[in-house]
Amino acid sequence: MILPKVRDPRLITVRRGGELGDQDHRLLALWAAECAEHVLHLFEDEQPSDTRPREAIAAARAWADGSLRMMDARARGGHAMGAARPLRGAARYAAHAAGQAACVPHVPEHDLGAAAYAIKAVRAAGTVGPTAGRLERDWQRERLPGRIRALVLEDQVRRNAICWSVFDD
Repeated sequence: MILPKVRDPRLITVRRGGELGDQDHRLLALWAAECAEHVLHLFEDEQPSDTRPREAIAAARAWADGSLRMMDARARGGHAMGAARPLRGAARYAAHAAGQAACVPHVPEHDLGAAAYAIKAVRAAGTVGPTAGRLERDWQRERLPGRIRALVLEDQVRRNAICWSVFDD
Protein backbone atom coordinates (compact mmCIF):
# COMPACT_ATOMS: atom_id res chain seq x y z
CA MET A 1 0.00 0.00 0.00
CA ILE A 2 1.58 3.26 -1.07
CA LEU A 3 -1.39 5.60 -0.95
CA PRO A 4 -2.26 7.37 2.31
CA LYS A 5 -5.70 7.31 3.91
CA VAL A 6 -5.59 11.12 4.10
CA ARG A 7 -4.53 12.67 0.80
CA ASP A 8 -2.25 15.69 0.57
CA PRO A 9 -4.10 18.37 -1.47
CA ARG A 10 -0.78 19.38 -3.01
CA LEU A 11 -0.76 15.97 -4.74
CA ILE A 12 -4.34 16.10 -5.94
CA THR A 13 -4.86 17.77 -9.30
CA VAL A 14 -6.62 21.10 -9.55
CA ARG A 15 -9.29 19.39 -11.67
CA ARG A 16 -10.11 17.15 -8.71
CA GLY A 17 -10.18 19.95 -6.16
CA GLY A 18 -6.53 19.87 -5.11
CA GLU A 19 -3.56 22.14 -5.67
CA LEU A 20 -1.40 20.22 -8.16
CA GLY A 21 -1.12 22.00 -11.50
CA ASP A 22 -0.63 20.30 -14.86
CA GLN A 23 3.05 21.22 -15.19
CA ASP A 24 3.96 19.75 -11.81
CA HIS A 25 1.82 16.68 -12.48
CA ARG A 26 3.72 16.06 -15.70
CA LEU A 27 7.05 16.52 -13.90
CA LEU A 28 6.02 13.90 -11.34
CA ALA A 29 5.22 11.47 -14.17
CA LEU A 30 8.54 12.09 -15.89
CA TRP A 31 10.49 11.66 -12.65
CA ALA A 32 8.62 8.43 -11.86
CA ALA A 33 9.38 7.14 -15.37
CA GLU A 34 13.06 7.92 -14.89
CA CYS A 35 13.10 6.07 -11.55
CA ALA A 36 11.45 3.03 -13.10
CA GLU A 37 13.65 3.03 -16.18
CA HIS A 38 16.78 3.08 -14.02
CA VAL A 39 15.94 -0.43 -12.75
CA LEU A 40 14.12 -1.77 -15.80
CA HIS A 41 17.14 -3.90 -16.74
CA LEU A 42 16.45 -6.01 -13.63
CA PHE A 43 13.17 -7.07 -15.21
CA GLU A 44 14.42 -7.31 -18.77
CA ASP A 45 17.40 -9.47 -17.77
CA GLU A 46 14.92 -12.05 -16.50
CA GLN A 47 12.11 -11.51 -19.03
CA PRO A 48 13.75 -10.13 -22.19
CA SER A 49 10.76 -10.73 -24.47
CA ASP A 50 8.15 -9.09 -22.20
CA THR A 51 7.83 -5.45 -23.21
CA ARG A 52 4.98 -4.47 -20.88
CA PRO A 53 7.08 -2.62 -18.27
CA ARG A 54 9.02 -0.74 -20.96
CA GLU A 55 5.73 0.18 -22.63
CA ALA A 56 4.40 1.45 -19.29
CA ILE A 57 7.38 3.75 -18.84
CA ALA A 58 6.93 5.01 -22.39
CA ALA A 59 3.25 5.59 -21.64
CA ALA A 60 4.06 7.80 -18.64
CA ARG A 61 6.31 9.89 -20.85
CA ALA A 62 3.78 9.99 -23.68
CA TRP A 63 1.09 11.21 -21.31
CA ALA A 64 3.47 13.89 -20.02
CA ASP A 65 4.09 15.19 -23.53
CA GLY A 66 0.38 15.14 -24.34
CA SER A 67 0.44 12.34 -26.89
CA LEU A 68 -1.39 9.70 -24.82
CA ARG A 69 -4.60 9.81 -22.82
CA MET A 70 -4.52 9.23 -19.07
CA MET A 71 -6.68 6.10 -19.30
CA ASP A 72 -4.33 4.57 -21.86
CA ALA A 73 -1.29 5.25 -19.66
CA ARG A 74 -3.08 3.78 -16.65
CA ALA A 75 -4.00 0.66 -18.63
CA ARG A 76 -0.36 0.13 -19.58
CA GLY A 77 0.53 0.47 -15.91
CA GLY A 78 -1.85 -2.37 -15.14
CA HIS A 79 -0.25 -4.50 -17.85
CA ALA A 80 3.20 -3.89 -16.34
CA MET A 81 1.93 -4.95 -12.93
CA GLY A 82 0.50 -8.03 -14.60
CA ALA A 83 4.00 -8.82 -15.87
CA ALA A 84 5.19 -8.66 -12.26
CA ARG A 85 2.70 -11.16 -10.85
CA PRO A 86 4.45 -14.46 -11.62
CA LEU A 87 7.88 -13.14 -10.65
CA ARG A 88 9.80 -12.71 -7.41
CA GLY A 89 12.54 -10.40 -6.25
CA ALA A 90 14.20 -7.65 -8.26
CA ALA A 91 12.41 -8.39 -11.55
CA ARG A 92 9.01 -8.23 -9.85
CA TYR A 93 9.78 -4.94 -8.12
CA ALA A 94 11.17 -3.40 -11.32
CA ALA A 95 7.98 -4.27 -13.20
CA HIS A 96 5.92 -2.78 -10.38
CA ALA A 97 8.00 0.41 -10.56
CA ALA A 98 7.13 0.71 -14.25
CA GLY A 99 3.46 0.06 -13.55
CA GLN A 100 3.38 2.70 -10.84
CA ALA A 101 5.03 5.24 -13.15
CA ALA A 102 2.34 4.72 -15.78
CA CYS A 103 -0.35 5.27 -13.13
CA VAL A 104 0.94 8.71 -12.13
CA PRO A 105 -1.25 10.37 -14.78
CA HIS A 106 -4.28 8.91 -12.99
CA VAL A 107 -3.13 9.43 -9.38
CA PRO A 108 -0.06 11.66 -8.95
CA GLU A 109 0.86 9.97 -5.66
CA HIS A 110 1.94 6.88 -7.58
CA ASP A 111 5.22 8.74 -8.17
CA LEU A 112 6.50 7.46 -4.83
CA GLY A 113 5.33 3.98 -5.75
CA ALA A 114 7.64 4.01 -8.75
CA ALA A 115 10.53 5.32 -6.65
CA ALA A 116 9.91 2.93 -3.74
CA TYR A 117 9.62 -0.14 -5.96
CA ALA A 118 12.82 0.86 -7.75
CA ILE A 119 14.61 1.00 -4.41
CA LYS A 120 13.18 -2.39 -3.46
CA ALA A 121 14.38 -3.75 -6.82
CA VAL A 122 18.00 -2.76 -6.29
CA ARG A 123 17.91 -4.03 -2.72
CA ALA A 124 16.57 -7.37 -3.93
CA ALA A 125 19.16 -7.58 -6.71
CA GLY A 126 21.86 -7.53 -4.05
CA THR A 127 24.64 -6.65 -6.47
CA VAL A 128 25.70 -3.38 -4.84
CA GLY A 129 25.60 -4.52 -1.22
CA PRO A 130 23.82 -3.22 1.85
CA THR A 131 23.90 0.42 0.71
CA ALA A 132 22.09 -0.27 -2.57
CA GLY A 133 18.79 1.20 -1.40
CA ARG A 134 20.35 4.39 -0.11
CA LEU A 135 22.40 4.81 -3.29
CA GLU A 136 19.28 4.37 -5.43
CA ARG A 137 17.29 6.79 -3.28
CA ASP A 138 20.05 9.38 -3.55
CA TRP A 139 20.28 8.86 -7.32
CA GLN A 140 16.54 9.46 -7.57
CA ARG A 141 16.69 12.59 -5.46
CA GLU A 142 19.46 14.03 -7.63
CA ARG A 143 17.09 13.80 -10.60
CA LEU A 144 14.16 15.58 -8.98
CA PRO A 145 13.30 18.74 -10.89
CA GLY A 146 13.70 21.78 -8.65
CA ARG A 147 10.08 22.74 -9.16
CA ILE A 148 8.79 19.57 -7.42
CA ARG A 149 11.77 18.72 -5.24
CA ALA A 150 10.45 20.03 -1.91
CA LEU A 151 7.02 18.50 -2.53
CA VAL A 152 8.44 15.03 -3.23
CA LEU A 153 10.93 15.12 -0.36
CA GLU A 154 8.20 16.16 2.10
CA ASP A 155 5.96 13.42 0.73
CA GLN A 156 8.74 10.86 1.18
CA VAL A 157 8.93 11.76 4.86
CA ARG A 158 5.14 11.71 5.22
CA ARG A 159 4.59 8.36 3.46
CA ASN A 160 7.84 6.59 4.30
CA ALA A 161 6.16 4.13 6.66
CA ILE A 162 3.65 2.96 4.02
CA CYS A 163 6.42 2.78 1.40
CA TRP A 164 8.34 0.09 3.29
CA SER A 165 10.55 2.75 4.94
CA VAL A 166 12.74 2.89 1.82
CA PHE A 167 13.20 6.66 2.07
CA ASP A 168 14.91 6.57 5.49
CA ASP A 169 18.22 8.32 5.87
